[in-house]
Amino acid sequence: MEQLFNRIRALRQENKMTLQELSDRSGLSVSFLSQVERGNSSLTITSLQRIAEAFGIPMAALFEAAENKNFVVRADDQKPFQIEGASMTYIRLAGNFAGRNLEPMIVELLPNQSIRTKYGHPGEEFYYVLEGKILLQVGDEDYVLAQGDALHFPSSIQHTMENLLERPSKLLCVLQPAIFQ
Repeated sequence: MEQLFNRIRALRQENKMTLQELSDRSGLSVSFLSQVERGNSSLTITSLQRIAEAFGIPMAALFEAAENKNFVVRADDQKPFQIEGASMTYIRLAGNFAGRNLEPMIVELLPNQSIRTKYGHPGEEFYYVLEGKILLQVGDEDYVLAQGDALHFPSSIQHTMENLLERPSKLLCVLQPAIFQ
């Protein structure tokens, strides 16, 4: 369903329409359309039909993935974020397109920060140290990596990570499969 909500927002923006203009054309309220675009409201077939007619497209076109032809992720668009319960900072570097399998990002570990909980999951992980010095434990093996070092392993093997310095360490991390779709 999230793709549908994103598709409606993308179509409105591509058509340079405000929510008010889409409301006027569809007969649906601005507040309802805003909730739809945020994924906070369910849609009836009737509502879908009215939105499709407002865009002048068949209703089935709402379910087609929008083609992303802009694969560049500009520096200004790279916003740091944290995942709830984790103190590492991430910066996504991936474009958004159908079939994407890689999740490239910058990971910043705070001074002396360690992720002690061992975890494993399907896929692969690749790390390249941009700044600093880290300890990656993969299975029973310890790997101390400094600037310019890389490590690539099946992420099904349980692993932990620790920043060995009194300053932040930054890593280029590439996960497969992609986790943020």
